[in-house]
Amino acid sequence: IPGASFIVLQEKLPRAVAGALAGAGFGAAGALFRRTLRNPLASPDILGVTQGAAVAAVGMLAFGAGSGSGAGMAVAALVGGLAATAVVLGFSTAGRSGGRLGGGASAGSGGLAGALGGTTFIVAGIAVATLCQAVLSGAMLSLNQHDLQSAAIWTAGSLNAVTWERIVVLAVLLVVLLPAGGKLHARLAPADLGGELAHGLGSRPGRTGLGALTVGALLAAAATAATGPMAFVALLSTPVARGLTGGRPSLPVAALCGAVIVVVADFLAAEAFGGARLPTGVLTGAAGAPLMLWLLVRSGRRS
Repeated sequence: IPGASFIVLQEKLPRAVAGALAGAGFGAAGALFRRTLRNPLASPDILGVTQGAAVAAVGMLAFGAGSGSGAGMAVAALVGGLAATAVVLGFSTAGRSGGRLGGGASAGSGGLAGALGGTTFIVAGIAVATLCQAVLSGAMLSLNQHDLQSAAIWTAGSLNAVTWERIVVLAVLLVVLLPAGGKLHARLAPADLGGELAHGLGSRPGRTGLGALTVGALLAAAATAATGPMAFVALLSTPVARGLTGGRPSLPVAALCGAVIVVVADFLAAEAFGGARLPTGVLTGAAGAPLMLWLLVRSGRRS
């Protein structure tokens, strides 16, 4: 049926595929950040990674370096996400004793997490995220009317502008990054026992953690390039996955949870509000904000 074929293949299917792939990327990135930094608030959408990717991607439009789609935006987003992560790492380790990223079992808490300190990394990440958001707002003011409208929808986290070109680029990146992330996530398991014991078992949690953060940043940046910065998907996926696995960290389950969250949120954004189609990121943000507040309260009680 021509009409049905168009609706399924050209409208519904690209959104579902892009949402599932991007959600998997965000979920896996959240699992890597959480296990490396051992903090419930450790998530690329809080620590400036997705904001850095968004700044680089929108910067292409602001300076007329591309049309904002396909491989060019993906490359820009990857560079921006990695740059934001590097800045956060730099400020987190500056002036800290034993803060070498490949260092030993400092602080007895698992290599990199002990060297960085959970609170230090979180504060540095929030600061970088805030700076990137300010730069992003300024960059958008320099866009023409057409690009400004597209960028505004994209930065809210939307699947409206997904194309098969973006989907193919994202799929290729995930095929490379997800297996690498899975191996690094598994290698961080000995660090759950403590830094000194992990080194006694032959593990190098500092170097492995640095690699995990790098791959996590790439995953989050690649997903951001395809769909925009989906708020709180990475933050939501990890606790949901842990609930499903009985508290055991699992990157594949976190990736699957992220995919389900984005696809369900996109469906609700399209169908639950009558004729109004909200950006998918609006719904994920509305669901993630209460969870973040709950995590803050829970962390305060434990402290």
